Amino acid sequence: MTVLRVNTIAGIGSDGAGTVLGGSFNFTSQNYVILPKGTTDNRVGLGSTPGALRYNTDSSKVELYDGSQWTEVQSSRPDLNGGARGLFAGGNTPTLKNEIEYITISTTGNSIDFGDLVTASTGNAGCASAVRGIFSNRAIPGGGSTQIDFVTISSTGNAVNFGTSTVTVGYRGALSSSTRGVFGGGENPGPGTFFNVIDHITISSTGNAVDFGDLFNPTQRPAACASSTRGIFMGGQSPTALNTIQYVTISTLGNTVDFGDLLNTAAASTGLSNSTRGIIGSMRTPAYGNTIEFITIATLGNSQDFGDQTDNRGASGSAASPTRGVFAGGYGSPAFRNTIDYITILTTGNSLDFGDMSYAADQLTGCSNAHGGL
Repeated sequence: MTVLRVNTIAGIGSDGAGTVLGGSFNFTSQNYVILPKGTTDNRVGLGSTPGALRYNTDSSKVELYDGSQWTEVQSSRPDLNGGARGLFAGGNTPTLKNEIEYITISTTGNSIDFGDLVTASTGNAGCASAVRGIFSNRAIPGGGSTQIDFVTISSTGNAVNFGTSTVTVGYRGALSSSTRGVFGGGENPGPGTFFNVIDHITISSTGNAVDFGDLFNPTQRPAACASSTRGIFMGGQSPTALNTIQYVTISTLGNTVDFGDLLNTAAASTGLSNSTRGIIGSMRTPAYGNTIEFITIATLGNSQDFGDQTDNRGASGSAASPTRGVFAGGYGSPAFRNTIDYITILTTGNSLDFGDMSYAADQLTGCSNAHGGL
């Protein structure tokens, strides 16, 4: 057998067709292979061949071209400590709640006590990294707040102060990547003032939020979700229910950009996602309904019908893993709900019963350590 040893091959990919190497190759090195890399914007026009791989420097993820779009290569996270965990916190019963409860998203069953918020509150905005859960801008009697709290998701215990937001507000939308939390819109229910402000934090630190940009309109309770690069705000109330979908690039700063429209107007709704698909559910349109809609985050366009929830309700909390989305609590005339139900994100269809929370409430918030922004 003839062995050819080459230290360097120059010019690979230097022309439009690239360099084609035929046959099979056996890599015996104890080292590694370095993939082509670049930003999300750099990949435009690339990947005409299904099966192409690259490393996205914006998201720190490996991407595969499937013939129509780039999708992230999913991997397990050793730091999940027992699985993808969802947290649900606060709410209105109509007494304000300070409870935090958790579930393991891949299972079914009732939620379990985690700890307490710093202050009993409703209308918090929740987001998370793989390590920390963030609860921001609770609504309290007489108005909103600037308070931001956090917990360590893999443990249990009470929330701790993180910092303050740039505005005194409640009922915001929240989304995150693995490093940055982004909060948009909201209302100060004391004077009844709506906001279009977007601000952000670095989740791994503590400190005050910094200005990011603006939503289209002053809007309270927009549903929000994210991939690792793009954040989505859907619907909301301004003061009438909205059907707008708008997005930001999480790693940058700036105002939102038009994405498309929801099938229905959606006030008091909630959003969740894996890395490719965004979901909105628990919508008031204006009556409390059971509609679930979805979008493909990497594209632009209007939402599509996903299926139905187990009952008519709005103002639920939500959490997600790469495969499953969960809705908890909410209100459907004439009662508060303690219901938890779930969907399989990459399919379509109706939600299924997951279990129950220990209390019935609406305007609670949710987050997870395995959502689509990570």
